[in-house]
Amino acid sequence: MTPTTARVFQIFKELNQIPRPSHHEERVADYLCQFAERLHLPYKRDAENCIVISKPATPDHEQAEPIVLLNHMDMVCVGMSDPLHAPIDAYVEDGWMKARGTSLGADNGIGLSMALAVLESDEIVHGPMEVITTTNEEDGMSGASQLSKDFLKGRKVINLDSEDYDTITTGAAGACLQFHRIPVERKPAMGGSCYRIRFEGGLGGHSGVDINKGRCSAVVAAFKVLSAMREACDFDIASINIGEANASIASSAEIIICVSSGEEIIHQQDTAMNLWLRERFADSDPGMRCTISPCEPQETVICPEAFRALMTCLQQIPQGVVKMSNTMKDTVETSNNIGRIVTESDCIFVSTHTRSFIDSEMERLSRQIASVFAACGAKSETVMSAPAWQEDQQSAFLQLTSDTFNDVLGWRPRMVAMHFVLEAGFFVEHYPGIQMASIGPRIVEPHSTSERVELSTIEDIWHVLIELLKRLA
Repeated sequence: MTPTTARVFQIFKELNQIPRPSHHEERVADYLCQFAERLHLPYKRDAENCIVISKPATPDHEQAEPIVLLNHMDMVCVGMSDPLHAPIDAYVEDGWMKARGTSLGADNGIGLSMALAVLESDEIVHGPMEVITTTNEEDGMSGASQLSKDFLKGRKVINLDSEDYDTITTGAAGACLQFHRIPVERKPAMGGSCYRIRFEGGLGGHSGVDINKGRCSAVVAAFKVLSAMREACDFDIASINIGEANASIASSAEIIICVSSGEEIIHQQDTAMNLWLRERFADSDPGMRCTISPCEPQETVICPEAFRALMTCLQQIPQGVVKMSNTMKDTVETSNNIGRIVTESDCIFVSTHTRSFIDSEMERLSRQIASVFAACGAKSETVMSAPAWQEDQQSAFLQLTSDTFNDVLGWRPRMVAMHFVLEAGFFVEHYPGIQMASIGPRIVEPHSTSERVELSTIEDIWHVLIELLKRLA
């Protein structure tokens, strides 16, 4: 590990002392401003807490074209009991950095740490530079979507928000995040026994990158067990809490039911569900399991109409891969994921994340999903709609990036479009003529408690980055 990459890890450690879930980035934005002030570098902060820090070119490179380093400051907080206050406990094992019981924040904290280390270094050769860090990338992209037209000057962007070490990401799917609310009235529980249904141990994962890996969504598992019980006994729902984040495949669920008849059926369901889980997900998600146990009495339950509406919506909405691409081998073209289902005081909240490389298909599927909810009396809102993005893989900028990988590491990266959403589409809309190459270290299982980053790939990407900056200068 070089002294400079050691500084990358130190900055990442500092970032992980600052809780940074989406919509709550004020403290990390303060940190970035203080970082710039310490280095006496000019910066701007907008109303969404996006930050751009400018750094002059190294001597004799003032006439070079400005270069932008792009990252986002928020992270998906999974497994955190108090994501607004608790720091991340990271550790190194067998060449990987991991976190104890939570997501790590390598997405996108490692890339941001690299960008800040470049700002701090006096040894790296580069042209005029802007380091921009956006907010709420993981849950709506409101930061990127609201950027002003004059917030950024550069038109060549190195995006360090990539998880595939051996690739240059040259395109990303568009995405539509929708929130749906099924109206709920509560009524007194009518007695009988209450049970807690739990699903836990699932791998979860990124609802774009991991959507075609055969993971068991806790939403799908919960629908199956509730459907089976509806056929055999009478019960009401007291509460539902499924999923950890809107952008993740749900890895856990907790449902409390109050049973008025057919109680003997309940005791058979966890055995039946665990048999189904083993048969269906033995290879792709072996840790998912179901437990059903008696629990404390409940005072109220949701009205049957709301429960029926939820089950109808879950039955009619596609989940997982909708269509594979005909033009990009082994690439998902369109998908939909239900990230969270939560009973609130007056509604059942459901989030859906629809992705596609074809904007019109994303819009069509999003409208279809909203119409299913509307038919059941629910209200839907579009929280984020990000356009798909595709670079010209033959451009001089991308070829230079590929050449730099080859010269520094001895191999050429793949150029691929990925089934996750990046902010690039908004940047292309806001800043005409912009070009973007997305690179990064190997990050596995982002958006989950299994998230980890391979240390050697951080070192490699760092050397590619500083050489690419030198060549662009």
